[in-house]
Amino acid sequence: MSIFLTFALSMLILTALVSFLGTALSKKLVFDREKMSPFECGFSPKFNARLPFTLRFFLIAIIFLVFDVELILLFPFLSNMFMSNLYMMSSLILVFITILFGGLIHEWNQGSLDWSV
Repeated sequence: MSIFLTFALSMLILTALVSFLGTALSKKLVFDREKMSPFECGFSPKFNARLPFTLRFFLIAIIFLVFDVELILLFPFLSNMFMSNLYMMSSLILVFITILFGGLIHEWNQGSLDWSV
C-alpha cells in the first residue's frame, strides 16, 4: 500500500509542478479584449445572449452544411467506383450531382448567394 501511496503522491507533485511551470513560462500573459473575444459568431459573451442574428448568417451556415455533407456522401461512391458496375455508379453520381446543382440554382434564384447585400 505504501508503494501505491508513494507513486500517487509523486505523480500529484509532478503534475502540479508541470502545470505551474506551464503557467509561469507561457507567452500569453496579457489578456487583450481582441484575444479573449470569440471571433466566429460576432457576439460579445459579456452581454445579452438573446440578441437576434441576421438571417443571412443562418442561410450561409445551412448552405455550407449542405455542400459539406455532399462531399461526405460522394466519397463512398468514388472509393467503390471500380469495384462495382461502372454504368450504375456513374448514373447514381450524375443523379446526385444534378439534384445538388438544382438546389444551387434554386438558392441562387432566391438570392441566398448574394454576398454584397
